Amino acid sequence: MGRNRVTRSNKQSKCDSVRAYYRIFRRLASLRRRTAVPPAHAHGKHVLRVTAMYIEPAAFRASSAESLAVSETPTAVWIQCLPSPLFAGKKAPLKTYEEVQPLLQQGRKRDLKILIRENSWPINSAVRASLWPALCKQHQHGKSMLDGFYWDMVTQVFGTVELPDKPIMLPPFVEATHCLGYHLTRKGRAVADRVVSVLGYACPDITYSPSLYPITAALLHFMPEEECYHCMASLVASKEKMFITQTKLLNEVTWKTVMQIAKKHAKSAAQHLSRLSGAIGPERIYADWQWWILAALPFPHLVRVLDCFFHEGIKVFYRVALAILILFHKHSTNQNSEWYAEATKNGVDHAVDKFCRNMPASPTKLLRTAFSIRALSSQYISRVFIKTEMTLKSKQVITGSRLVRSRSSDNLPTSQSQVNIQMMSHTLTIREGSHSPGPRALSMGVYPIQAIKSQILDQSDLFTLWSWLPVRITMYQPVLLYTTEEHGCSLTTFYVRVEHHEPTLLMIKTCNNEVFGAYCSTRWFERNQKDERGNRQAYFGTGETFLFSLYPERAKYPWVGCSANADGKAEERVAHGSELFMAADSKMITIGGGDGQAIWMDENIRFGKTDRCSTFNNPPLCPSGDFEIRVLEVYGFSGA
Repeated sequence: MGRNRVTRSNKQSKCDSVRAYYRIFRRLASLRRRTAVPPAHAHGKHVLRVTAMYIEPAAFRASSAESLAVSETPTAVWIQCLPSPLFAGKKAPLKTYEEVQPLLQQGRKRDLKILIRENSWPINSAVRASLWPALCKQHQHGKSMLDGFYWDMVTQVFGTVELPDKPIMLPPFVEATHCLGYHLTRKGRAVADRVVSVLGYACPDITYSPSLYPITAALLHFMPEEECYHCMASLVASKEKMFITQTKLLNEVTWKTVMQIAKKHAKSAAQHLSRLSGAIGPERIYADWQWWILAALPFPHLVRVLDCFFHEGIKVFYRVALAILILFHKHSTNQNSEWYAEATKNGVDHAVDKFCRNMPASPTKLLRTAFSIRALSSQYISRVFIKTEMTLKSKQVITGSRLVRSRSSDNLPTSQSQVNIQMMSHTLTIREGSHSPGPRALSMGVYPIQAIKSQILDQSDLFTLWSWLPVRITMYQPVLLYTTEEHGCSLTTFYVRVEHHEPTLLMIKTCNNEVFGAYCSTRWFERNQKDERGNRQAYFGTGETFLFSLYPERAKYPWVGCSANADGKAEERVAHGSELFMAADSKMITIGGGDGQAIWMDENIRFGKTDRCSTFNNPPLCPSGDFEIRVLEVYGFSGA
């Protein structure tokens, strides 16, 4: 009997607890109906009150979780966005910005990444007014902009800080069909137009960026105009991570990257999509990948994706695109499903778009699916991206296609090298002179180097350098493979972009303005080759490799074996210490060895040293011997 009384008592207490939780839940729901927008103390203002003038309230609520908060039966999307009192003991409350801020200040990026992924803040959360600007600011390149800089730019572009009555003409890199406003008011759209226009004025290198306008419009939901501009400027200028593509070439690279990684990491979904695509082919479907996210996803889903995107970069979009494919596959495999019927009736492109607009998964489940894709590392995505980029550049060389290009691809020809050689207006003639040592035939030929826009050498230096190259190489178009100005200072990136090209031309400019480098006759990939004993070879390369210096001294330093051959001593064997051309590993790059290293660079491509070496019999290429790299450029030769 006692045991039964205890059991009934425990059951009664559990029932009382559940009733209490429901009472709390009803009170919270009632409170949310009375206060549709919670206060935020970022900058002493309400988070949405700051941008209330930009947003159409009715339209915004209709497609956001804010409207779900006032409905009689909250949907699963809204419930998953909020901590439920029924699970208050199991699930931690959502973090405030004050709790997030220390991770930002301490640079704990991994902890911050996990926190953002796990905290499903509701659509009207106050946290984004402070979090989004802070996340964007961590990616800014160079000095931060001074207060008032934006308004000075506005005055410079428009002549006044007042919003014009007439529509603002947008930059040509914007796609008119994808100027998504996300229910901004007329004034909000004008503000977005102005921010994008000023960005176009400040960043003339942007030639094609359809995603820039939608991201600007999304930011304006949570911050004022000036802060929105600073965020976008940081994302555009980011060197460490990619956020927004800025050329047609890179835009094409992104969808082809999605297609490649889908074939490996969402194989069943990719095959299903390919079967449904039929005659149009899957390429057309993947070409719209970013609009699955930016245009089709419900706004609450998009905002949660952007929470992660502003910290982690474009890889979040890649993962979410794969998650959409996986979920679409799950819901359309059955031939009796509405999505299979939609795909067969109206085409799979329309089916995927409609599926995203009616996303059956909550924002939390969508992100959980995206981030649970295993072995999809940032390094793997980067390798696929770079390989795809180089492939498209090569095709561009062969076909002469005229994509709008970035600075690095400006060096690609618009037609084949032989055609350029025949066009005298696009060629340069160089003659042997006192600054061109080494055996060479009497004269010269034509050199297609006018396309080079180097940060290191002017045309005069290029004339000299080209006269030192092997004659057959001068007939090929130079292609900028790697530059620290655009691709960052990383030996890993250097290898990914350069290692399969042969030959390559390295040009270094130091912080003391010394200019020197090397012509490397062999692929850098050879560093991974092993001898017959299975040992990795330390040095590789051929005698065609040479060093050069252009400032303060102008000279070429060929392999000492070339001098021996020229003197008629070909039968004399060159010492092994004079055949050390190139060496590399994960920590350094070396060119020239034997009693010293002609050029040595560290893994961060920041510091180096230069000595005399036996292979090239060169003096140190800069007076101090040690140097700090200001710019490194590496060129390949298309078709070589």
